[in-house]
Order: sequence, then structure tokens, then C-alpha cells
Amino acid sequence: MTMTTAGIIFVLALVAALVAVHKPFGDYMFRAVSGTRQSRVERGIYRLVGVNPAAEQTWGVYARSVLAFSAISLLFLYLFQRVQNHLWLSLGFDPVVPHGAWNTAVSFVANTNWQSYSGESTMGHLVQMAGLAVQNFVSAAVGIAVAVALLRGFARSRTGQLGNFWVDLTRITLRILLPVAVLGAIALMIGGAVQNLSGGTDVTTLTGGSQTITGGPVASQEVIKLLGTNGGGFYNVNSAHPFENPTTWTNWLQIFLILLIPFSMPRVFGRMVGQKRQGYAIAAVMAILAFASVVITNVFELVGHGTVPQAVGAALEGKEVRFDVSNSATFAAATTLTSTGAVNSFHDSYTPLGGMMTMFNMMLGEVAPGGTGSGLYGLLILAVITVFVAGLMVGRTPEYLGKKIGSREIKFASLYFLITPILVLVGTAAAFATGNNSTALNVGPHGLSEVLYAFTSASNNNGSAFGGITVNTTWWDTALGLCMLLGRFLPIIFVLALAGSLARQAPTPASEGTLPTHRPLFIGMVVGVTVVLVALTFLPALALGPLAEGL
Repeated sequence: MTMTTAGIIFVLALVAALVAVHKPFGDYMFRAVSGTRQSRVERGIYRLVGVNPAAEQTWGVYARSVLAFSAISLLFLYLFQRVQNHLWLSLGFDPVVPHGAWNTAVSFVANTNWQSYSGESTMGHLVQMAGLAVQNFVSAAVGIAVAVALLRGFARSRTGQLGNFWVDLTRITLRILLPVAVLGAIALMIGGAVQNLSGGTDVTTLTGGSQTITGGPVASQEVIKLLGTNGGGFYNVNSAHPFENPTTWTNWLQIFLILLIPFSMPRVFGRMVGQKRQGYAIAAVMAILAFASVVITNVFELVGHGTVPQAVGAALEGKEVRFDVSNSATFAAATTLTSTGAVNSFHDSYTPLGGMMTMFNMMLGEVAPGGTGSGLYGLLILAVITVFVAGLMVGRTPEYLGKKIGSREIKFASLYFLITPILVLVGTAAAFATGNNSTALNVGPHGLSEVLYAFTSASNNNGSAFGGITVNTTWWDTALGLCMLLGRFLPIIFVLALAGSLARQAPTPASEGTLPTHRPLFIGMVVGVTVVLVALTFLPALALGPLAEGL
């Protein structure tokens, strides 16, 4: 079987599995976030934190709850790293330096999991388990909660209530993320992923040297890094490490876990607004963009320019040989189309145009299918912009799902869309202006690509890295930390403000002039608007980096 054939079978199996679980898992998530019954554990949590589960919140209160919870999480995780040498299972590691602890705390709270350190030689087991892994759960739950609040804004009328953040956070964590994570961790352990509290085992290598084989609670952290589209690896090489990703079938499972919740969220959307076909339309947009990206990325890596890639049949440098080029390229597309950031190959070694695709995926806003929750609310923002553009074209007030898209709504949508490009482009310019763009390996267009990739990854809360550039300095940790913080929470504020504005509206009956938003025409328009907006915004930067190198 050729590499190309194996890659096609791999992708088709993923598509079939995601189609199979879309309806049942989406319906399960819908019941989890919309039910009224509280379990005994949930009631205990509400009493402990002093929350009335029956009390709902306006968008402002919901947003303040998100920000307050995230701020406390950030402070706790920062302090946890700074005192880890005094903690149980510290493995003798020193405290994380202040700028590194800041960057890591922001990274995991913002669902980015950008790592400027080697996990196996920096973090003790307790910090990994009780700090980083816990944030993998709750940061993912925050994203889903915000998406659910926006869906309530579309579904409700004449009210300012969007639900209760604390109830949503608790239910999503306990009913959705935790059960799937337990099953997934067991599957990974069966596949060979490590799960222990070992501080390391000294062994003698085949050449007579000595080596310490590190252990740890890997499988339990690995599964939620993928399921929650977090991405932070227990080991420095992430999902290329055999203790994290042992076999080809675990590699397939990891990609499936990355895509499971984001591709099922449109079903929740359709159920909540009472029109399942609207959910199918959004899922179709995600699928078109994702499939195109996977195919193009594979083509660029399998048919790479240059004497050596053409001689061996693919661009093999930087790829994990256990997974071959195609499966690595598919993983790279999946991890950058979502906000995961996990890697099983070295993106810096991709062909220029293959590396460009990983950047372009993030520049799309990570909406195909995007992160847990963030992908859905990002795509719905683009749908609102599409409806507004269509309304301008025909000269009537735009409507979406019975809600008028007026000046207030389009301002929130526009501000949401502008945040990331500003952070990416200003951050990249600042790195060059301050002389912090130096790379150890590359200059010229590829050096620009490395800096552009870093800010694109941080600002989109992705967390993957191109590599080849030193980012564990005070300047880089501070700058990327600010991009992760602003790139996560400013868009959330605008999403919740839009949800509150929509929820207060009275429903607008559909008329002959209403644009149908469940048909192929609208699906194509959303795809077109998404690609055109990204092209207009980032094409000059891409032309100076990967396009210049590739051409």
C-alpha cells in the first residue's frame, strides 16, 4: 500500500467516525447543557461555591463570571509553579522562573497551551496533574459555556438572561469532558501511553551509555489536551513522543478526539435554536474548509518541490516515521484548524507552502471546526457578517434566525473579527522593531514565517510552534502571554455582548425577502466570506514569508 493510499484511508475513516457520532454525541451535549435536573455532586458544588443554580445571568454578569474565574485560575496556576519545589512529587525541580510561570499560566487558562519549556524537565507531577491538567478541563469548559450562551441569545427573545456560567461550567466539565476523558485515557493506556508517578528509570542503552526514561501521569493529561483542544504535551516533543502517542491507531484516535466536540457542536446549535438544518449548514461550512485544508496540506507535503522530496516521494524531514508523511500532515491540519496546538511532527520542517497552510488554518480564526466552543461561536460571528453583507447587497435589513443584525450587532461582530489580526500583525512588527526576531537557524522569508507563526498561534489560542526560534526569554514570554490573554478574553466579551443584544430582541417573522440560511447558497457565501476576509487581512504578511519562500 502506498503512502498516499494509506493517507486517504486514514482520512476517510476519520470522516466516517465523525459523521457517525455527530448526531448522538451532539444530542448528548445538548441534553447536558439544557437539562434542568441537578445531580447530587453538582448540588454539592453549588452549595460549596455559593451559587443558586436556578438564578440566571445577564451577559454582563456572565462575562464578569468568566473573567473572575479565569483570573483566579491564572493566579493559582502562577503561584503553583513558583512554589513547586516545596510540593509533593516535585521531582526535585526548581521553581519556574517568573516570566515562564506567567506565560504558562496565561497559556493554559486561555486554552492555548503554548509551551516555552520542556515539560519532562521543568514541571513536577503534581503541577502537571493538579495545575495544567485541571486547566485543560476548565478552560475547555469555559469555551463551550460561552458558545452555549451565544446559542441562547439566538434562541431566546425579549429577555436579558443567558443562563448561569457556574452551572454551565460545572455541567460541561462533569457531564461531557470528564466521562469522555476517562474512556479516552483507558484507550490510550491500552495503546501503550504511560500512566504512572515514576520519577524516572535509569537504563543502559544499546551503545553502552546511560539514559533516564521519564514517566508520569501522561495518558490522563494527553486525552484532555486533545479532547479539550488544549494541546500542551507532557513531553517536549508532544504527540511525537511514543509515551504520548505510541502507535498509528492511537494517532488516529488522537485526531478523532481533537475533532469530536467541535464537529458535534453544530448539532447542539441546531437543537437549541429549534432548526436542525441550521446546524447542518454550519457543520457543512466547517467540513468544506477542513476537508480542503487537509487535502491541500497533504498535497504540499507529498508533492514537495526540491530534488530530495521529489526523489523520495514526499517531504520526510521533521516527520515521525511511525506515522508517515500523510498522517503527520493530517494531524498538522487538524491541530491548526482547531485550537489544539498538539503536534506529531515539526512544522518548521514542512515545505514552505505546507507550513503556510498550518498558518492559514489558524488565520481563518480556527473555525473549521475550531476549538471546543470557540470554533462554533467564531463561525457564527462569520455567519452574522455574511448575513450583513448579503443584506447590503439586496438593500434590506439583514436577519439571522429571526434576529435583526443592526448596527449594534455588527459592531460586536466586527470587533470580534479585528482582535486577532491586530494582535498578530502588531506583535510580529514589534518583534522585528525591537530586535527580538533573531532565529537560531533561519533568516529571510523563513525567519519571518517563524515569527509570524508564533504570534498567529498565540493570538488564536492555538499553541503549536514552528520552532527554530528562541521564545523562552522575558520579552517573548511577556509578549506572547499578552497576545494569548487578549486573544482569548476580548473576543469572549464581544461574543457575550452580541448574545445579550440578540436575546433582548423580539423575533422577526420570516418573509419572502429573508435570506435562507440553511441552503447551499448561504453555505457557499460563509465559506467565501471566511476565506476572503483572511486573504485581505493576512496576504501581505504571507507573501513576505511562506509564499516568497515557496515561489
